[in-house]
Amino acid sequence: MSRLAGKVVLVTGAGSGLGRAVAERFAAEGAKVVVTDLNAERGGAVAAGIGAHAAFIPCDHTASDDDARAVAFAVERFGCLDIVHNNAGGPFTGPFEAIDDATLDRVLRTNLFGVMQMTRAALPHLRESAKRNPAGSSLLYTSSLQGLKAKPNFSLYTVAKHGIVGLVRSLALELAPHNVRVNALCPTVVATPMLEAFLPGMATDRDEAMSRFRATIPLARMPEPEDVASAALFLVSDEARMITGVALPVDGGQMAM
Repeated sequence: MSRLAGKVVLVTGAGSGLGRAVAERFAAEGAKVVVTDLNAERGGAVAAGIGAHAAFIPCDHTASDDDARAVAFAVERFGCLDIVHNNAGGPFTGPFEAIDDATLDRVLRTNLFGVMQMTRAALPHLRESAKRNPAGSSLLYTSSLQGLKAKPNFSLYTVAKHGIVGLVRSLALELAPHNVRVNALCPTVVATPMLEAFLPGMATDRDEAMSRFRATIPLARMPEPEDVASAALFLVSDEARMITGVALPVDGGQMAM
């Protein structure tokens, strides 16, 4: 399998969950993968598990210096940078009126501002890559189904994830003349470690929260990280060379309701 043969990819937040699944899938498809994460133990383990075609560098994507170092590391280690998956983020639920300034700043920095900072660091190299590849280079973002809709007690998280979708649509137009494609994944709640943080926003009882969640999915099954990784693979591959500005739901049919 070699849909990404010869490509160099940087994935943020790749130490667990969706980021890990994406990093492993991209490597299986022939890419050289730079794994970044705040947690050096988890991120290093993911890169080690992939093998020689992966490397780890610790990175706080809300710190511009870290972003610059991670991008420079990718180019130095593997020679170029063709794809960036801005996946890192964090959950938040709670009533809007209870949000203090420190929480507002933290959630927006983690889920939106940091994404923009990493994008800014990577763009010069992605533009160079796009000159060599007729299908272009690729920027991919992990937004959320909450980037396309809304529910109570998720307001601040929803603001951030809607912001990513807006960024994708604007950047897709801005970067189209440079042959850089820009897309987002909008998964529903996925079976990852982050799931536990979201369940209290659905119900106080865990089993009741899970039951309510499954009842909202027409396909009646819980998405796995691999489902999101498959969608990510398509969007960054040359097969999607005419797809840009898309916010793709990975939701078992929820947005069709």
